[in-house]
Amino acid sequence: MAPRLLLRYNSREKRTKEKKRTKGEIGMSVVIKIRDAVKKYGGNTVISGLSLHIEGGEFFTLLGPSGCGKTTLLRMVAGFNTIEGGDFYFNDTRINDLDPARRNIGMVFQNYAIFPHMNVRKNVEFGLKNRNFDRSKIHDQADRFLKLMQIDQLADRMPSQLSGGQQQRVALARALCIEPQVLLMDEPLSNLDAKLRVEMRTAIKEIQNHVGITTVYVTHDQEEAMAVSDRIAVMSAGVIQHVGTPKNIYQRPANVFVATFIGRSNMMEGTLRVEDGRAVVEMPTGYRAAFGNVLPENLKEQKVKICARPEELILGNGGEGLSAVVDDCVFLGLNTHYFAHLTTGEKVEVIQESTIDSIIEPGTEVRLCLNTEKANLFSEDGSRNLLAGVENDLVSGK
Repeated sequence: MAPRLLLRYNSREKRTKEKKRTKGEIGMSVVIKIRDAVKKYGGNTVISGLSLHIEGGEFFTLLGPSGCGKTTLLRMVAGFNTIEGGDFYFNDTRINDLDPARRNIGMVFQNYAIFPHMNVRKNVEFGLKNRNFDRSKIHDQADRFLKLMQIDQLADRMPSQLSGGQQQRVALARALCIEPQVLLMDEPLSNLDAKLRVEMRTAIKEIQNHVGITTVYVTHDQEEAMAVSDRIAVMSAGVIQHVGTPKNIYQRPANVFVATFIGRSNMMEGTLRVEDGRAVVEMPTGYRAAFGNVLPENLKEQKVKICARPEELILGNGGEGLSAVVDDCVFLGLNTHYFAHLTTGEKVEVIQESTIDSIIEPGTEVRLCLNTEKANLFSEDGSRNLLAGVENDLVSGK
């Protein structure tokens, strides 16, 4: 999916900080606080000193590649994994030693985990019966969430008679029916086809907005995370790299890892020079681009990495710019994707809005200019963004 399309889902800028939801349909929204969490498997430490603050009623996503520790952290919150260090709180209640059954959480798994020998209604009622809910009210309580999930007409069907999306709705209804304080979701859409994933992520977000429950969602799918989240924590090797809104993480990533994991990125080398108090980046090809938003403390000559999204490179046929040759092109209706190489040998991708005229043919020499208002500059080692506007909600744990 094109980066431009990713931004379609992010008009709710900074909505988390502006939200004042304290009570949803299910009950009080819980603030989750994690301080200096440590997780070990034998002699191997997979999470070391991780801290996080999740607001009440927030849809918070743990995003990262396989093996980065996101599911491990979710299972520590749930009580399914031991905690070797640090403190976990629901509001002001420390939950480290609290049995999972007493944490009042709802859990939705990747494989749905609904009971094949029970019909839809009995699956949804299961948690209520297991918690000794008032038997005279079980039917009405289940009805409430069957209707919320729009599966009330399927109440008498067996799981084998349901589609994947319907089964996931059953799993979500069962998780919410017990009125948990926190909803935890571990890759809940990964077993669905592409069309169903889009439909279900929309449904999940609408329902979460409706009930106002604090939700922690795990996925490796960046598009999915961008579409549903109030805030995202991008993880790598057990370390949180950037916590922020989808818009901020996409437009002003904290470091090169975040920039290259979220969306597509063209990474290039350059040298930042200071001329008359202004930052000018010089590329090996001789192309020079002025950046007006470099932080004052970073205004010094240094080697830098330039990160330009495909839509942040502007195609032209002459004048100034990076000299490049088009290798291939893909017409995708609204946009056309061009794949090219620079004279330095670096390969780049460019996205521009399709025109009525003919597309640029492979082998054509073009010039590429940077949109310096949107492109990012990183330190030579890629560990930090040199520009103003990075909003990273990392907490120290102290």
